[in-house]
Amino acid sequence: MGSKEREIKSPEVQLGGNSTPKRGSKKLGIYFLESDDRRTAFGRGYSGGVGGATPVNIHGKPIPDINKTGGWIAALFIFGNEMAERMAYFGLSVNMVAFMFYVMHRPFSSSANAVNNFLGISQASSVLGGFVADAYLGRYWTIAIFTTIYLVGLTGITLLATIKVFVPNQDQCDQIALLLGNCEPAKSWQMMYLYTVLYVTGFGAAGIRPCVSSFGADQFDERSRNYRSHLDRFFNFFYLSVTVGAIVAFTAVVYIQMKHGWGAAFGSLAIAMGLSNMLFFAGTPMYRHRLPGGSPLTRVAQVLVAAFRKRNVSFQSSELVGLYELPGKRSAIKGSNKIPHTDDFRCLDKAALQLKDDDGANPWRLCTVTQVEEVKILLKLLPIPACTIMLSVVLTEYLTLSVQQAYTLNTHMGHLKLPVTCMPVFPGLSIFVLLSLYYSVFVPISRRITGNPHGASQLQRVGIGLAVSILSVVWAGVFERYRRTYAIQHGYEASFLTQMPDLSAYWLLIQYCLIGIAEVFCIVGLLEFLYEEAPDAMRSIGSAYAAVAGGLGCFAATILNSIVKSVTRGKGETRESWLSQNINTGRFDYFYWLLTVMSLINFAAFLYAAHCYQYRSKDGTDRQSEKGPGSDHTSTNAPDPIRTLQLSVFGRE
Repeated sequence: MGSKEREIKSPEVQLGGNSTPKRGSKKLGIYFLESDDRRTAFGRGYSGGVGGATPVNIHGKPIPDINKTGGWIAALFIFGNEMAERMAYFGLSVNMVAFMFYVMHRPFSSSANAVNNFLGISQASSVLGGFVADAYLGRYWTIAIFTTIYLVGLTGITLLATIKVFVPNQDQCDQIALLLGNCEPAKSWQMMYLYTVLYVTGFGAAGIRPCVSSFGADQFDERSRNYRSHLDRFFNFFYLSVTVGAIVAFTAVVYIQMKHGWGAAFGSLAIAMGLSNMLFFAGTPMYRHRLPGGSPLTRVAQVLVAAFRKRNVSFQSSELVGLYELPGKRSAIKGSNKIPHTDDFRCLDKAALQLKDDDGANPWRLCTVTQVEEVKILLKLLPIPACTIMLSVVLTEYLTLSVQQAYTLNTHMGHLKLPVTCMPVFPGLSIFVLLSLYYSVFVPISRRITGNPHGASQLQRVGIGLAVSILSVVWAGVFERYRRTYAIQHGYEASFLTQMPDLSAYWLLIQYCLIGIAEVFCIVGLLEFLYEEAPDAMRSIGSAYAAVAGGLGCFAATILNSIVKSVTRGKGETRESWLSQNINTGRFDYFYWLLTVMSLINFAAFLYAAHCYQYRSKDGTDRQSEKGPGSDHTSTNAPDPIRTLQLSVFGRE
């Protein structure tokens, strides 16, 4: 062959001349052909002094002294931004239900659904932020723009709670009037303004969430010997910053609201967001950046179109030249290393089949192997975050249902009376304690069980989290049954906003702490899994998978609530639904049992998905081939994540 084409030959088959591949061959890698004759919108590879996924400065130029940038110092500036964003997110999620009930005079059910929709939109639309970052702006500028939008939304919410014209008349609206629904309802334009500023805030969060964790992980050098260890610790500390933001939201912000009103509470969130923006911009000289690789959706579309065009081409065709790829280490996609060929989704490989009449000039007819493998990876990743949607459903239900439970319980801790809206702080505290002890307690113990030097692989941690979430919702059902029976027996059936002095709200701590532990294992493991497994130029979209799963969980919670209310309500309103506004006449315990059954089915689906998943290789080596002492280091096969998960969770194979 000429200098422009170099064939990678196989011991089984050599392409060239009149030779044809053996029939029945299953490995398409034998057809792998690299060509230097590429003329696409991506240029002639990722070159220009910057190769592969090499970090650059804010101007897109190579960094002269990379040791003076990135690392833990740069990550600290990013932690601050995420802490403020989470503080605002949780501050709104826990306070907005009460604000809409007590100030806007909306029923608990509609308030909860509105907040669930806000949570869902802010998370599900994260894929938009990930797309913008990976395609055009890069992660830094995406964060910078959307944090500004976030601040505008928080400012609008602060004005809503401060200026009386935006809220209905509060005169003669005491607790009895609220119970009877006699308070003046909010006008349609007032609710429209509330929803507008609330969704602007959610839109701002959508651009931040998929980029912050990926941008922080970008600060560490992949070529470093300690890269995996740094990355593992980064995601744990990252989620620790999320937890600190949540704890502040559930304590300090609630305290400000009680002492100084709703305007001061929401204003404190806006101030915190403004300060975090300043901190983020202050770290600009320290950051390492990755070049955006062009529109990932366009690349996905090109693969699908090219594969469809060649759907009738046989892998045994005499017209076949090889699988198309650029020569050497260069990739046709900015910000990406080459991805080795795999045999999954073989129908997509037809997009990279180079026939004799293909000149490589049209990416809608011929794609590189790396481009095809990007699409394969995105498809293979989908089942794992999809299995975490159920955890998000449980978390969303807890934000509203457990608050209603707490209104009927005694929240005194000695002589200290905690507000009901402070109760969700306890999952945050359990997360904080667990993350603080993770490396000193959990990792050494689990290392002995799994043989994994990090204690547990990413999929094992996700599985442990889902298993613990089942225990949490089981306990929630058990306690709610006891609480409801106690309320009826002691004459509190009609008083669903009256605290029962002899029944402590701290029984809720068991389900709170269990769901906090579940969240640590599941979400932290998922974030690290998606960052490492996603294609180099699609890591923001990969991280957005987790946020989208969370958003879909919020929407699913709203839909589930509506279905349950419709199915369980008696004809002619003669029977209360399970999710009645009066929790003492409703059947929240039945609803928790329903969540338990759904969680068990979801866990079984995860076990199957994780069993089928194969960690992807990078540079020809398996990234999950971390062996324990005494293992065979020559093996290239990844350990079955489910087998070890079963050992760690159930104590047996």
